[in-house]
Amino acid sequence: MQRLGDFRLPHFFNYPPYFTLQPVRETREKQVQLWKELILDYCRSQKIFIIGLEEEFPLFSNPVIERSLNHEARGVFLSALVSEGRAEWMDKSHKKCLILWLRIQDWADHIIKFVKDNGLEDSVVTVEDIRSGFESRGTELAGIDRGVLMRALRLLEQKGKAAIFKGSSSDDEGVKFSV
Repeated sequence: MQRLGDFRLPHFFNYPPYFTLQPVRETREKQVQLWKELILDYCRSQKIFIIGLEEEFPLFSNPVIERSLNHEARGVFLSALVSEGRAEWMDKSHKKCLILWLRIQDWADHIIKFVKDNGLEDSVVTVEDIRSGFESRGTELAGIDRGVLMRALRLLEQKGKAAIFKGSSSDDEGVKFSV
């Protein structure tokens, strides 16, 4: 089985037709589903949150079989993730895509678990500590995209489980949890 760093690539990655959009509807649906799963799995394993449609991305080419996805295929696969709520276009021209390998509610659930596991109820912590503090090492929250984190925190705030405090800069924004 082929690897991309420490990530095991699925068998279809070595099948040249999967790098070309398939014309038969049933075949294309299967192709799109396989690519969506691959993109989400890879991004999660590598903690990648943003894919540039026109930038090099390791999954979009396979030098072993000398195949690459063209621009249209990349757009189709990312758009399919967007339509499922697993990604969002970050710009109107659809050149950058935010990958939500966990939905915002799932991120909020991870934050609550993190808070409980570390005894942070009724404590104020900085947003940066959640992303890169000692307690977050080895957790899903380590290195989380700041925008995704803030959306999850705002969701918790709406539910009355957190209060976000603005600081003088983004580095000293704080959150108090009441879970």
